[in-house]
Amino acid sequence: MAKLVLLHKAGSIYDDEPDVVYDFPRAYLKAIKEAVGDWVIYYEPVKAGPRGYFAVAKLEKVIPKPGAEGRFFAMIERGSFLPFDRTVPRLLQGRPMETALTEPDGTPKRGGAVQLAVRRLPEADFARIVNLGLPQDLEQIEATRYDPQPAQMDEGAEPFQRPVLERLTRRPYREVAFRRKVREAYGYRCAMSGLMLRNGGGRPEVQAAHIRPVESKGSDSVRNGLALSGTLHWMFDRGLISVADDCETILVSHNKVPGDVIGRLLAPGGKLAKPADPWNIPHPENLRNHPAWTAV
Repeated sequence: MAKLVLLHKAGSIYDDEPDVVYDFPRAYLKAIKEAVGDWVIYYEPVKAGPRGYFAVAKLEKVIPKPGAEGRFFAMIERGSFLPFDRTVPRLLQGRPMETALTEPDGTPKRGGAVQLAVRRLPEADFARIVNLGLPQDLEQIEATRYDPQPAQMDEGAEPFQRPVLERLTRRPYREVAFRRKVREAYGYRCAMSGLMLRNGGGRPEVQAAHIRPVESKGSDSVRNGLALSGTLHWMFDRGLISVADDCETILVSHNKVPGDVIGRLLAPGGKLAKPADPWNIPHPENLRNHPAWTAV
């Protein structure tokens, strides 16, 4: 097995869905086959935007791309994709994050490996990038975000240092990472009511809901999430409300939810408030897989 960096550009000619599939030509088949069962890091090339390294996922298998000679799909293991809490820059203090892209004097290389869409990644480079994008103490960062000294934490307690791969697969850690990214994407505002409420300490009273549940192999991509108030989250998880695959129309199970309740909870017009960044708008396929009752 081998770890890789995969270049991904939104709107490219390739049929990439970072949490589902990576589309690539035959030139990279050997390297990607070697990485099956191992982890990859997604990277946005310089000409595509400013993000740099932005997510991690695990490769499950490689299949020929239907109807496209010489092209292949690397299928992403369901539930493995995780966006970085902080995008990792291409350079840190002028030095590339990848050893293979670094000259002996520490300066960035030009051409060659820099232009490859698929690059092998040494274990040390992988761990370094993940630790910057998904800090080991992310759970403590979130727990103390609005309360520097939460009651449940002992004074002087040091955060438990977990190995990178254990952290990437541990559900409580992933839930914190998912919650932070989804709430941030929606500006800490409920996507259905349009309200942005905070408690006396400044903590946002909005939750992160998975559209396609994790137990149904839903991913931790922001495109599989909605920022919702507690009540609307509860109703969404039970199929009392949903969102059409136009990513805009809020659906309501009118035979189960009184009209006056909906009138109080939803924004006028029944339209979803979308994230400002189009990267984060719910994916129609996730909405089609939301386990909603017939909303009529």
